[in-house]
Amino acid sequence: MNYGEIKTTDIANGIGVRVSLFVSGCTHRCKGCFNEQTWDFSFGQPYTEATEEYILSSLAPDYIEGLTLLGGEPFEPDNQRALLPLLRKLRERMPHKTVWCYSGYLFDRELCSESRARCEVTDEMLSMIDVLVDGRFVEAQKSLMLKFRGSANQRIIDVKKSLAAGSVILYMD
Repeated sequence: MNYGEIKTTDIANGIGVRVSLFVSGCTHRCKGCFNEQTWDFSFGQPYTEATEEYILSSLAPDYIEGLTLLGGEPFEPDNQRALLPLLRKLRERMPHKTVWCYSGYLFDRELCSESRARCEVTDEMLSMIDVLVDGRFVEAQKSLMLKFRGSANQRIIDVKKSLAAGSVILYMD
């Protein structure tokens, strides 16, 4: 996996001050995407063990609320496989930190059901995410007034509650 950027003090992509990892690779290719360069799976730099340790050390300060995964598309199968070890280490070392993830895939119709996004690690990856902003960016529904999302069709989902209920439960901050 490659990544385009790591922001160590991001306040735009989730609650509180966060570390955000922008992964490379996305097959959605949404018209009007704010991060088109990350569609290319080879964009940016290789994600290595040193990258992973840098992210984990950046998450250590008490003022950091958690990690946000976005891109690109974190739920492209190859990206899931690369991100799962990071999530495992984060949950082991800092279980109190929250994990937000942005995905063009729909939680209930594509991530929890058969789709091209599903692979052998999808369920475990979902179990380690607290909040998922799902749905492709739709330029016709774009609004700068929306909190933590780019277009009105996107949902902010409480993943833990949704997995327990077997249906989508929206996140309430």
